[in-house]
Amino acid sequence: MFAPTLEFIHCPDANGGHRMAYWQWGNPASAHVVLCVHGLTRQGRDFDTLAQALCARAGDQIRVICPDVVGRGQSDWLKDPQGYQIPFYAADLLVLLAQLQPATLDWLGTSMGGLIGMVVAGQAELPAYARVRRLVLNDVGPTIEWQALQRIGQYLGQLGVFASEQQAADAMWAVSSSFGPHTPAQWLALSRPQLKALGDGSGRFTLHYDPALAEPFKAVSAETAAQGEALLWQAYDQIQADTLLVRGADSDLLSPATAQAMTRRGPRARLVEFAGVGHAPTFVAPDQVQAVLSFLLA
Repeated sequence: MFAPTLEFIHCPDANGGHRMAYWQWGNPASAHVVLCVHGLTRQGRDFDTLAQALCARAGDQIRVICPDVVGRGQSDWLKDPQGYQIPFYAADLLVLLAQLQPATLDWLGTSMGGLIGMVVAGQAELPAYARVRRLVLNDVGPTIEWQALQRIGQYLGQLGVFASEQQAADAMWAVSSSFGPHTPAQWLALSRPQLKALGDGSGRFTLHYDPALAEPFKAVSAETAAQGEALLWQAYDQIQADTLLVRGADSDLLSPATAQAMTRRGPRARLVEFAGVGHAPTFVAPDQVQAVLSFLLA
């Protein structure tokens, strides 16, 4: 299959700025951009299967952009870990959109990427290039179950050292089996971009994200989470984009009650659930891919 190109953009911050990497699929001249934004410890190559399917269906009429949010993958690590928070991520992606200048913008966000999407799509008076036409929220909403945050906090920042890609993939599966059924080949393909060689000649690997991501995350309390939830509902209620909500039927992060509330308020999202999947669908399975293609390319 064809491969994406790796591009970089400079994003400002209080410490002189940082580089954000992004993977570009499809026609780089296309005015229709689908921006795919990954989850907390993941990176842009999570969307390889989906991006290939979008390009195969839309031909040269589409450009799929999959950033490595700062601190992950090929992007820089921040000097100040307090920059690893949703408002700063949203600012980086607005810088990216200002460079891309899409005439039509669709946004797919998994977990953290969906939170960023809500913040951006819920803003009024954005430039035309940043106005989201269609929004896919993958297993996330304004209310995040506290128990799920505690579960994630148990492994966040624990990078580990692995003797082989397969050993690393097995270790990631131990904390990611809620992603749902994958063949060994599919899981290894999803795992490889998550790894970084130690570079000491040992052939060993570690995970490819900044362990300091855990610092602001672990500072979240039930009280500050509730405050953030109120702001996210406010943003959600202001979204004008046509919205699809994807939920793993066994998700511990997006509750059935929150998902139903999202179908009744704000953009009144359409809800699709996938059985046998928790947090979060990976858009590798054909039925998951088809749900997105049908929505974005209708």
